[in-house]
Amino acid sequence: MLMSVIRVFLTGEPGCGKTTVIREIVKILNAKGIRSGGMISGEIRTAGVRVGFSLEDLMTQQRGILAHIDQTEGPSVGKYRVNLADVERVGVAAIRRAIDSADVIVVDELGPMELHSASFIAAIETALKCPKPILGTIHKRAAHNLVTTIRSSQTNEIIEVKAENRETLPRVIVEKLAH
Repeated sequence: MLMSVIRVFLTGEPGCGKTTVIREIVKILNAKGIRSGGMISGEIRTAGVRVGFSLEDLMTQQRGILAHIDQTEGPSVGKYRVNLADVERVGVAAIRRAIDSADVIVVDELGPMELHSASFIAAIETALKCPKPILGTIHKRAAHNLVTTIRSSQTNEIIEVKAENRETLPRVIVEKLAH
């Protein structure tokens, strides 16, 4: 029996727990022997104040800077400047590696910062053509043709992360991905 490819994208207000849910799902999948690959983002804080965002390759643990208040080059998003070199060196490379050798492709996140990179967009388009499950996050207010396509596709499930479902989502989504 052929099963359709599972594509689950989490969305929600900034700080609602999207990345925390993704990290828990990856942990559970890895414990089941299901190899997750791709990129995950995080906050960079100094003295409790957010000063930027990091990128991490789930398969190699290589890290980079997505955006930072002290970044001098790159597109501006709010008070941050996007580090396109690290988006490509870490993020795009992680997505391509996942397409080639992971069981589940993880993309955290499709947001205004990442979407400044043409290579990132191309990597996501390639991932969407791949017959592997995708687990991703979409910035609540991301406005881009790629995001519109993902949101409007009948084959993609968009789940809003809220305080009420944040604790149960990892197990529910693992059941979908580990079918």
